[in-house]
Amino acid sequence: MAAIVATAWELSRAQGVGALTLHALAREVGMRQPSLYVYFESKNALYDAMFADGNRQLLERLTKLDLPDDPRAALKAFMGTFVSFGIEDQDRYTLLFQRPIPGFEPSAASYEHARAVLDHAIALLHTAGLESQDDVDCFIAMVAGLIDAQIANDPAGDRWIRHLDRLTDLYLDEAKRRTRRR
Repeated sequence: MAAIVATAWELSRAQGVGALTLHALAREVGMRQPSLYVYFESKNALYDAMFADGNRQLLERLTKLDLPDDPRAALKAFMGTFVSFGIEDQDRYTLLFQRPIPGFEPSAASYEHARAVLDHAIALLHTAGLESQDDVDCFIAMVAGLIDAQIANDPAGDRWIRHLDRLTDLYLDEAKRRTRRR
């Protein structure tokens, strides 16, 4: 099954994740389309396996990080790795974070990996001083916006993502000021 999912990613990169067909995938892995149903009951089940696989890859990369003790530096290292992961494979990023497939909703089992990534990020944000859920949500939206701008406007460069550390500092400093005023 892992080989089929890996081939599905290859086809997605060549044609776009929304253009992936079970017929093309079956042909690419050397089987007839009905044989794929032994592994995936539907095209959405294939997307679910890809969603789980992509989030497993992200979680594996993030858990291998040797994060510094300083909370702000740890957050920057974590988010830098997250951003790099996002921009290195735009089709994977699209499936994991933008929900481009009408009717596709990840299963609870495959979403567990995504939840683990989010929980790790939230823990680092709390340690770095973001206490409210609103602050956490805004920070996550800011990072997603950087990735989206990078992918849409300068996919081979770093025009937007190079500002990640600066924006992290600005955001954390502002959150700290707001917390002191309360």
